[in-house]
Amino acid sequence: MASTIDLRRADQRFHTRAGWLDSKHSFSFSHHWDPANTHFGLLLVSNDDIVAPGTGFETHPHRDMEIITWVLDGGLVHQDSEGHNGVIYPGLAQRMSAGTGILHSEKNDSWTLTGEPQHQDPVRFIQMWTIPDTAGIVPGYEQLDINDQLSQGGWTTLASGMGKHANQRAIGIRQKHAALHVARMRPDETLELATAPFVHLYVARGEAAVEGAGLLHEGDALRLTGAEGQRVTAGPDGAELLQWEMTAALD
Repeated sequence: MASTIDLRRADQRFHTRAGWLDSKHSFSFSHHWDPANTHFGLLLVSNDDIVAPGTGFETHPHRDMEIITWVLDGGLVHQDSEGHNGVIYPGLAQRMSAGTGILHSEKNDSWTLTGEPQHQDPVRFIQMWTIPDTAGIVPGYEQLDINDQLSQGGWTTLASGMGKHANQRAIGIRQKHAALHVARMRPDETLELATAPFVHLYVARGEAAVEGAGLLHEGDALRLTGAEGQRVTAGPDGAELLQWEMTAALD
């Protein structure tokens, strides 16, 4: 596979703004449609959402999708038709498998579960969707706090369905050709990207310089085909990066 680097700047993303929601989409989503930008590799959705307090996404359905939510600021309440509920916070890896069908809601109203006083803080989170490698699975849910691993530096495998990550991943996904890694990089720290047919890198915080691509700022993304382990170096204030490693693509 030929090696290519496709840099997508933050201001190139689709943008949905409502009274309670500020959402920026890396791919076609909802009423935003571009037939040339529907996915990359196996990644169909990568939304950077800010939700106002006391509001959120009401109960809605999903089917045959692996959905990973990564909170950057605040707390997001998850509730679903399989009986799972709780507050997702920064450093908590969370995955919902929609499978044969699931209903869920996501709201910024953590006080309803924790009993703490009502707050006025927004919640910011990245939500990412990939298709499962097997349709019609039983709906499922998994979460794990990985703050300790992140504090040690380097890449932490947030979620993976690859066999090589069976003993080091935080949570599993039902997609044997995909893995999601996260790093909270210290100032000027250097790491290597995966060597894989498809790599998607998203700068969730800060800025980072990538070999062959230059400087990326918060909200920028790289789509690499034939990735060769390019080096990435955090800026003077550090960076938080999300990296999808994929060995297959949608047909």
